Amino acid sequence: MTDFLLELRCEEIPARMQKGARADLEKLFRAQMEASGVALSDVTVWSTPRRLALVAKGLPQQTQAVSEEAKGPPEGAPDQAIDGFCRKNGVTRDQLELRDVKGRATWFAVIERPGKAVSDVLAEAIPAIIRSFPWPKSMRWGAASLSTESLRWVRPLSGIVAILGDQLVECEIDGVTSGFATLGHRFHHSGPITIGGADDYAEKLRACHVIVDHAEREALIRTGAGKAAADAGLTLVEDEGLVVENAGLTEWPVPLLGRFEEDFLEVPPETIQLTARVNQKYFVCEQGGQLANAFICTANIDAADGGAAIVDGNRKVLAARLSDARFFWDVDRKKTLAEHAKGLERITFHEKLGTVADKVERVANLAEWLASEGIVPDCDPALARQAAELCKADLVTEMVGEFPELQGLMGGYYARAEGSPDAVADAIRDHYKPVGQSDDVPTAPVTVAVALADKLDTLGSFFAIDQRPTGSKDPFALRRAAISAILLLVENRIKVNLRAVLARSTSAIITPKSIKNFDFENFETDADRANNLIEKVEHRLLEVGDEALDFFADRLKVQQREAGVRHDLIDAVFALGGEDDLVRLLDRVHALQAFMGTEDGTNLLAGYKRAANILKKEDWRGIEGEIAHTGEEDPLALVDNPDMKAVVEAKMALRHAKALSYEPEPAEKALIAALDNAEPKARIAVEAEDFSAAMAALASLRAPIDAFFEDVTVNDENQDKRASRLNLLDRFRTAVQRVADFSRIEG
Repeated sequence: MTDFLLELRCEEIPARMQKGARADLEKLFRAQMEASGVALSDVTVWSTPRRLALVAKGLPQQTQAVSEEAKGPPEGAPDQAIDGFCRKNGVTRDQLELRDVKGRATWFAVIERPGKAVSDVLAEAIPAIIRSFPWPKSMRWGAASLSTESLRWVRPLSGIVAILGDQLVECEIDGVTSGFATLGHRFHHSGPITIGGADDYAEKLRACHVIVDHAEREALIRTGAGKAAADAGLTLVEDEGLVVENAGLTEWPVPLLGRFEEDFLEVPPETIQLTARVNQKYFVCEQGGQLANAFICTANIDAADGGAAIVDGNRKVLAARLSDARFFWDVDRKKTLAEHAKGLERITFHEKLGTVADKVERVANLAEWLASEGIVPDCDPALARQAAELCKADLVTEMVGEFPELQGLMGGYYARAEGSPDAVADAIRDHYKPVGQSDDVPTAPVTVAVALADKLDTLGSFFAIDQRPTGSKDPFALRRAAISAILLLVENRIKVNLRAVLARSTSAIITPKSIKNFDFENFETDADRANNLIEKVEHRLLEVGDEALDFFADRLKVQQREAGVRHDLIDAVFALGGEDDLVRLLDRVHALQAFMGTEDGTNLLAGYKRAANILKKEDWRGIEGEIAHTGEEDPLALVDNPDMKAVVEAKMALRHAKALSYEPEPAEKALIAALDNAEPKARIAVEAEDFSAAMAALASLRAPIDAFFEDVTVNDENQDKRASRLNLLDRFRTAVQRVADFSRIEG
């Protein structure tokens, strides 16, 4: 067994491409080896700005010989067919064998493929890997680049090192031949380095100021930057993405601390950090929890002066960048946010939805309504409107034009600088949140109102113009908007009729005036045919509300599955229908999940499924089924008074058990008594939104239903007994399904 080293050297590889390139190199190498019958175990891939390197340990010298069989034409086939089969498989007629295949003699070729030197396999694999490498962006170069068939690589390929054991694997691609020689650090080492093999590769490069292991460089930057900050009495602001990027930009990283002018700290700290990070790849530092006038850059050399000149040069470049940021900060504050907001009239939000200013007006109306209706508790409607009217104003500022990542954040700074209430400034700053499942969810009432209004307007507006996500396409990020709205509602326990809120947000788009702009070909109704515009608007509002609510339901299922809630339990509650209060719905789901984790829940589910199977087999509708089948109104649905509802429910229970012509068996009588006790308790608990109590009421049915199936014959020869017992099972099924649709639960 021997080790193999492959190095592909070129001009600087962009740092953002190096991680993917490492994965692609290993994937392609493994595919080539496995296709040739070479088993691989330990494969390591490294990257620096100027090279990709792969080390594969324990390769054999020779592939194993294999014997393959190929089925040919039957005996008696034309000579041309047999000769063609022989040519295809590299055999002669004398080497063919006749075998019986389903009673017919058929020619077979047995092909013995001898083992092959692994060095030859590698010599063929390396050019194939290089030519098929999937760089996100690549280039052609030199005279050969005139042809589209010429080699493409991320940057001009200049060298290949390919060594198996201590032997060179000879290969060539577009004039670049393999060899033992590579190059060290661009500045610290001149001339070629001769590599002996995989075992001395990393150490020989280290001696020439190249740390080939990207993970080691990352660790050096992480610890070196932290130490440089600590030595100056500062704390490094950790940024793992910046660590990886700097490791991809250097072969010999040396973190150095520098200082910038203190008066730049007048600019918001996020602006300084973003300027340093995005434009210069610098880390920033804090002192006492506040941003310090210090930065850490990563040099690629060990400078003779300890890096003083490097730090000074980087300081000057950063100062120029920070001067721009301070200029934007000063210029933007010469206008109020309200004056900036007028510029939103020039920005189109969507051709069918108007400008961003139009969206802001819709959001302001909705936020004020959410506050005034008490949907968002303790929220001042005036502050909600003020914050919403200014929440997008920073989109037209110079600072956000330079750094789009600061939208919202800069608006909050500008609002605070001009004396707006803190609640307004905070709402402007945070109204985009939460941006994803793991982001912080706002809890301040004004912020919640504006953030929720913004997301609901986006959803309602795009659903109104039939621009919902399809498949993997979601150009307007509606899935993210729905998840964010769900998090806002659930985390703040905002109990609201979501269908009504969505209708409210959509009504600003679908009006008698605007409805003519939309295509209603797929939404014909009697109202359309009558050309009653107001009815058409109302009908479309209902449709959009239902569609958006279904979309919310799908997103909620995804969000809850990621949070560890079983999908079948979510389906069991959703299947009840008519529920658009997400907080109440999730309370029921969580109570159901807790119940199903108990022995009572498991056994009750088994009893339910057994009862449901019997009723299905007998096609038994029961009392409730007959009501639905005949089109009668559900008596319970017609009663608003809770006391009267209890009376009606008691009468319906009597209808289930009326006029028994026989003496019920003890287990049968016990189930009737248990249902008499559990049904009203479960109903009252559900109405009180005490879903744990509802589950406890169901749990009391577990033992009686088990005993019923153990001791009672349902399909008795006596038709009265059979009908009464089937009605009793139907009553049990109905009682359980008032809490959740147990037919959707797995198990």
